[in-house]
Amino acid sequence: MKANVFDINGQIKKEIDLPNYFSQEYRPDLIKKAVISTQSRQYQPKGNAPLSNRDNTAEYIGSRKYRPTENRSINTGHARLPRLKNNRTLMAGRVANIAQAVGGPRAHPPKVTKILIKKINSKERTKAIMSALSATTKEELVKDRGHVFSEKVKLPLIFEDNLETLKKTSEIIVILKKIGVINDIEKAKQKKQIRAGKGKMRGRRYKRRKSALFVLNNNQNYKAFSNLEGVDVVDANKLSIKELAPGTHAGRLTIFTESAIETLKKRFDKFI
Repeated sequence: MKANVFDINGQIKKEIDLPNYFSQEYRPDLIKKAVISTQSRQYQPKGNAPLSNRDNTAEYIGSRKYRPTENRSINTGHARLPRLKNNRTLMAGRVANIAQAVGGPRAHPPKVTKILIKKINSKERTKAIMSALSATTKEELVKDRGHVFSEKVKLPLIFEDNLETLKKTSEIIVILKKIGVINDIEKAKQKKQIRAGKGKMRGRRYKRRKSALFVLNNNQNYKAFSNLEGVDVVDANKLSIKELAPGTHAGRLTIFTESAIETLKKRFDKFI
């Protein structure tokens, strides 16, 4: 399997052979499992306080002795439920400490001890990343995911290493126009909208779409790329499944550099 390498002027510079990880089997089931496992590590444990709505004097006393005990609940014409001991107050004798009572605790509240992390084998995660990388070469999957690009574009998109030296977003926009990928950025920009509800007051004001992904060998100038709407920039050594398949859907429009391709080859060759 071969691919063209572009220079920073948008012209084809040469042709290279793609590594074996680009020709792996497409496994959407494995990709979904790996993405969910990654997302589960961001969950925050939550639960009620142990004594929530239970910090009171309520007690159930059901003694059948000959001499009735104080606060006995049996044979008094009341339901056999725990009741408050607050004598000389309006609260005396009121039912508490059970879920059916007014102001009572929740029946089955969330618990902090619940295991939230979904585990996955390391080899399965690696297989999922390679499968998602191979999905970036399939035009049908990329288009089904909603990405827009010129019909002349042949995937995957690979640039020479000079792309990593660019420090201005305007220079990157010119390159994307020449190769016919700028429409995907414009689409993500048009789809940006204010979130409905209270979420916009909690640090997530906008709903934003994902566009292209840049995989670089050295992402020191990442700000020049990340200024584009929906664009993510990642180092080849730190590439994970969450960038390649946002929302568990593989086939993201991805742009590589030559050195990033070689770095990924060293990283995955031992698993093939």
